Amino acid sequence: MSTTLWLRISSVIALLFAAGHALGGMSDWSPVQDNPVIQAMRSEHFNVMGVSRSYLDFYRGFGNLLTVTQLLQAVLLWQFASLSRSHVAAVRPMIGVMVLAGAVSCVIVWSHIAPVPGVFSLVLLASLTMAFVVSRRAAAA
Repeated sequence: MSTTLWLRISSVIALLFAAGHALGGMSDWSPVQDNPVIQAMRSEHFNVMGVSRSYLDFYRGFGNLLTVTQLLQAVLLWQFASLSRSHVAAVRPMIGVMVLAGAVSCVIVWSHIAPVPGVFSLVLLASLTMAFVVSRRAAAA
């Protein structure tokens, strides 16, 4: 399989990851439904640079930022795939950076979040690693 194909697979996985994250954040998500922690996050407000925000506002905001970042990753991987057809050696360092970031993300997700996003992180890391390995062979050829 080619670098281009592995990057396309990675892009689709990243897009599915972003979609799952966006869908999971569409409501006041909690694994045990509404509870005292969520209620406290919703009710405790403080001023930040002249604007009143709750902890839940920050939680949602950071979640939405993560979804945007995941979408950006999916788009960049798709573009890297197109570029790798003619410039695989130039794309390889960018894939390497994605692999390193993916490895760190995997550790964070598995140690602090949940198994389902952990599986997505691991599958994405595996496909990015394959793209990196295959790109070396293609650059050498």
